Amino acid sequence: MPESFEATRRAAHLELDERVAGALRDRLPVLAERTITAITAEVPSYSGTLTGQMREKIETAVQLALGTFLQLIERPQGGDPSTPLVSALEAAYALGSGEARSGRSMDALLAAYRVGARVSWREMATTTVREGLTAATVAEFAELMFAYIDELSAASVAGHSDELASAGRAQRRNLERLAGQLLAGEREEALLRSADRADWPPPQTLTVVLLPRANLRAALALLPEHTLEGPDDLPVAGPGEDLAVLLVPDTHGDRRRQLARVLHGRRAVVGPARPWTRAASSYERVTRALALGRRPPAEGPPLDTEEHLAELVLGADPEGLADLRARALLPLASLPPATAERLTETLRSWLLHHGRRDDVAADLFVHPQTVRYRMGKLRELYGDRLHDPATVLDLTLALAFPPEQGDEASSPP
Repeated sequence: MPESFEATRRAAHLELDERVAGALRDRLPVLAERTITAITAEVPSYSGTLTGQMREKIETAVQLALGTFLQLIERPQGGDPSTPLVSALEAAYALGSGEARSGRSMDALLAAYRVGARVSWREMATTTVREGLTAATVAEFAELMFAYIDELSAASVAGHSDELASAGRAQRRNLERLAGQLLAGEREEALLRSADRADWPPPQTLTVVLLPRANLRAALALLPEHTLEGPDDLPVAGPGEDLAVLLVPDTHGDRRRQLARVLHGRRAVVGPARPWTRAASSYERVTRALALGRRPPAEGPPLDTEEHLAELVLGADPEGLADLRARALLPLASLPPATAERLTETLRSWLLHHGRRDDVAADLFVHPQTVRYRMGKLRELYGDRLHDPATVLDLTLALAFPPEQGDEASSPP
């Protein structure tokens, strides 16, 4: 609250005698009633709310505010002129805070102040003129009256702004806590309580998105309203840059394409859509993609983990994949590295093309006879095992991706 008040400074130059002050004080109940009637008639937001006990309370509050105004003028000599105004400003501040908590803007309250000031001055001016005050004194009285209303208005605006700021900080904390719980995979009961506390409407699904923090604000402006930001202290980092985590609501089905358009060129990694209480599994998917070295292009669409499921499955246990590859390619271990590499490449293509020689040749850019020769060598090394379903499965998994796309264990042993 301010430490000095314009109204009190102006009051120092104007004092009403006891007769005029008494006449004004006698008119306070009527003045309060007429003020409330005018506000309900002229301010639509209050037309249906200032009734019954609420109306009586507001009328009493108006009387107290106007009584405080008269105290500014009636104060005893040598007293602190700001003392009566402090309580009035505190009440006005609380009124502004209450409007913010009710979800209303300051427009209605400021309009009510304007109507109240007009009605109050009309009634007070009538009384002061009837009591014989000079025109100069009445004019000075008017200046003081409107300065007082301005200070009440300013106090209410401050209360409204402070309440919004406080509520905004509290909600941001609650939303960040909810995001952290979702990513940690907490139980549904805890998530429901946190969602209610944060005033966040649970969606059907959540999709986790990782993107450079430098691209965060631009992306958020285009994403759904209730998108959540993950806590800043999540241990997620890309090569040389900090990554932000987003939980985007209801972008499943056909809306996934729209999400991809929004994230185009923002170097994002997109997880699967999951029921909102299971968002942690979407988070695990995108972090696994990063751990496998997958990166979105600098320009172009985001990296959609749904398009790399086989690689993600095979990469879930890198040591297991390395052991499988070593065992499956053991017959090639004694060959010179260049020979082993050519035969491995041919075997992989042969498996993926179901043994169609011409397709294998086209894939490897070699003559079909070369494919035939190499497969002859492989049959010598593997024997009948190339017709064994279990061996074929092991080889298919071990060679599912070219060595340059796999991990360090993808090279032939």
